[in-house]
Amino acid sequence: MALRPIEYEADGHRMRGLLAEPAGDGPWPGVLVAHEAPGLNDNIKSRTIRLAELGYMAFALDMHGEEGFELELAMSRHAELMSTPGLLLRRAQAALQVLSSQAGADTARLAGIGFCQGGITVLELARSGAPLKAAVGFHPGLTRPAGSPDGPISAKVLMMVGDQDPVAPQPARDAFAREMDAKGADWQLHLFGGVGHTYTNPAVNALNLPGYRYDAAADRRSWAMMLDLLEEVFAAE
Repeated sequence: MALRPIEYEADGHRMRGLLAEPAGDGPWPGVLVAHEAPGLNDNIKSRTIRLAELGYMAFALDMHGEEGFELELAMSRHAELMSTPGLLLRRAQAALQVLSSQAGADTARLAGIGFCQGGITVLELARSGAPLKAAVGFHPGLTRPAGSPDGPISAKVLMMVGDQDPVAPQPARDAFAREMDAKGADWQLHLFGGVGHTYTNPAVNALNLPGYRYDAAADRRSWAMMLDLLEEVFAAE
């Protein structure tokens, strides 16, 4: 299955996302796929294809307008997204609009999933009132970016982190839980014991970063939990 590049504008920048469509006739439930801080990579592309193979129209967004740059620059761009009020959300909203505008997309059945920075991204969409049925984060950062909206959350929220993840320590997990409770959200925070950050991406091991490592069991289990939630929220329609 091929990924189809789609160029679009977000916050004055040219972006290039990737669309994967199921075989057959739509409409199909739509899933927005939000990448980690380094941008679109082989892991995100393969997961976008896997979703389409399961019958979802999947669109991998682009937060940077390019791909393939070094980790140091990626972290600088992540810092910009987190510190500039509303920037991350505006770029996410532009990508969601691209997905929603596809002829085969069922706009009554939309969800967002994200990895690391992408978990922050889909949570921001949920906070903004975007029409998502579910917001799912794999090893998400739980810190809120500048200008984060504070509206009610109607999406079902599933965040899955490792208990040894330095990006999502206990204080951040506690703050997330308090926010979700205060908003009356339907939420889950799943904790994988003995697991660190970026547990879904085998390539992370080559970086030798403390607290960052791939975990095959957590990868497999978190993907299954995500699929179970998508089946639940989309079947409800």
